[in-house]
Amino acid sequence: MSRAPRVQREIRRFLDTGPVQVAELDLPDEDAYGSAGGDAGAARDAGEEVALRPGPGSPPVTHGEVFLLVRRGGRPVGTLLGRVPEGADPRTVLAVQARERLGPRPTTTAPPAPSTTVSTPPVPFTTVVIATRERADRLALALDSLLAQDHPDFEIVVVDNAPTTDTTRELIERKYGKRVRHIVEPVPGLAVAHNRGVRAAHGEVVAFTDDDVVADPRWLTELTAPFAADPGLACVTGLILPARLRTPAQVLLESHGGFAKGFTARTYDPYDPPADEPLFPFAAGRFGSGANMAFRADVLRAVGGFDPATGAGTPARGGDDLYGFVRVLAQGHRLHYTPLALVWHHHRETWRDLENQAYGYGAGLTAYLTALLVNRPSLLPAFLARLPRGLAHARTLTAGREAGAETEAGAGVGGGARAGASAGVEAGAQSAPGGYDERTHAWPRRLSRLQRRGMLYGPVGYLRARRALAGPLGRSADGPSDGPFTPPGGAR
Repeated sequence: MSRAPRVQREIRRFLDTGPVQVAELDLPDEDAYGSAGGDAGAARDAGEEVALRPGPGSPPVTHGEVFLLVRRGGRPVGTLLGRVPEGADPRTVLAVQARERLGPRPTTTAPPAPSTTVSTPPVPFTTVVIATRERADRLALALDSLLAQDHPDFEIVVVDNAPTTDTTRELIERKYGKRVRHIVEPVPGLAVAHNRGVRAAHGEVVAFTDDDVVADPRWLTELTAPFAADPGLACVTGLILPARLRTPAQVLLESHGGFAKGFTARTYDPYDPPADEPLFPFAAGRFGSGANMAFRADVLRAVGGFDPATGAGTPARGGDDLYGFVRVLAQGHRLHYTPLALVWHHHRETWRDLENQAYGYGAGLTAYLTALLVNRPSLLPAFLARLPRGLAHARTLTAGREAGAETEAGAGVGGGARAGASAGVEAGAQSAPGGYDERTHAWPRRLSRLQRRGMLYGPVGYLRARRALAGPLGRSADGPSDGPFTPPGGAR
């Protein structure tokens, strides 16, 4: 079959994908998930102990498919795809399905007595940076959610990147006043905008999110608390879930992992490389995403910030967040992922969006690797030692995938979650958008080809971006060189 008819068939199959509701279900922390029997569970439901809420900006849940975030006592523990029969009560039905698929609550040790309770250190003063460009409607939703955070001490800086109108400035002056600082960065590029935000930040920690997210009320507290607990921590990333699954593009992306990295907290230490990550630290898509990340400000400044020749808005198309993750790891600092720090992301909506996203993520991946080697030649031996496995990973990353096929982390356009129960609900996730065990929709080969083309283009795009910034190729674009990265025990 020629390529054109095959692509048309893929698009027709893509367009047949129906919408999915988004909601969150909060089960009581003491809930034994059905261990007391179905009648007890129904009694608890009747007592209003289970809360069902629609996702951000979504209507109340009705019959049909539901992408469900399950919480236990307010803490995210997993996602699943539920189904509500017509005429049934959504809260009761989804609570039963969540208990069935989660299984019994894991046994935990008893909490300490009040007299022995250890106080937790205060969260650090934090600057939240949002880079934006001509998306005032989305930005307003993001800012509203940030101003509702329960973090006790933070500021918000909006970096208006290469604006063509005064819309963003007027929004902030009219609606937010002194609660939000507005800064203009005339040079286009996400990394340039983020670096401008870092220079303006007063916080001990600098957190970054996008203008197309809605932050959970505890997002900033959960994202910054690990810094207070671990002085050697330089970066923390968090959980990203879909705000809406109304279009085929949004459902397809989330079916293949989206941006989520699972529900198991994890710390990455360059002096104790993870045995299950043979590409560490270069497979940076596993660590997190730029829509939900925070850095210790002095560490980020010491490594030179983000490479301005990477990121959306430059010829490199992306890779700025991945570059930042590896830079702090290469400097000997730890990185932590926590699923408790949650933002809801508005995925792109059309087939054309997915095509652009697939190409852009491929380009960003190899652009960030090029940036590392240009700016930090000392990383070359470690990179070459991992190259054979990296090429095999790239083939898997860009392969066309049928429905039901398991995939590695990062296989989807968004750099999806690691397959397995720890990435979905805590036990036995149903194949679903968000389940991450099994894919319910085939990944079009057209998108895989575009991702491969993007990967071939990425180094060229990065070098073009450097020339556009008028930075000499032989000099680091973001600061002085740091020392070599050599994992203990040599290359793995």
